[in-house]
Amino acid sequence: MTAPLRSCLHLAVAVAAALAVAGAAHAQTKAAAPAASANLPAPDAEKQKAIDRILANVHPENGVIQALQRPAIEAMQKSMIAMQTQHVPKDRMDKAMKEIAADVQHYVEISTPVVTASARKVTNQTVGPILAQNFTADELRQLAAIFESPVKARFDKLIPQLENAVGDKVTAEVAPAINKNIQALTESVGTKLRIATTAQ
Repeated sequence: MTAPLRSCLHLAVAVAAALAVAGAAHAQTKAAAPAASANLPAPDAEKQKAIDRILANVHPENGVIQALQRPAIEAMQKSMIAMQTQHVPKDRMDKAMKEIAADVQHYVEISTPVVTASARKVTNQTVGPILAQNFTADELRQLAAIFESPVKARFDKLIPQLENAVGDKVTAEVAPAINKNIQALTESVGTKLRIATTAQ
């Protein structure tokens, strides 16, 4: 791999890492605002029973897992952009992207189980007190019933179809304008990356 190519790949991964760190710092700032769940009293037995029913159907830990995987996706995207702006030949680009994909897959495979286990372990002890503070036992039972409802389950299955239907209509209506904006963004980002990777 040539030095310019290594530089653009390093830049892409560094940008993705910086975004991940910034996102984590932002999340920590937001989390510091309300009272920490560790300072809240544990739910009583009646509330905990309803909370257990809720958490059997709702999984707030999924957001943590998605945040873990986001830097890997961004690294792939920025690596592709960097190589395109450097006009790397297709065969070398394909080879480099295959190698990067393997690195990304390795990162996901070794990191996801660790984060998943931790998230699942702490979810009840962190989410439970927050729910208990904000809802009565009767309200928690109502929430549990909603999440357990077969009608809600059927509705949830329709959400992708609903989103696709809206997306298809919006695409048909505004695609030309958005494609023009995407092209302008791609050119602008490409110019800045080219300047950054060739500057002495």
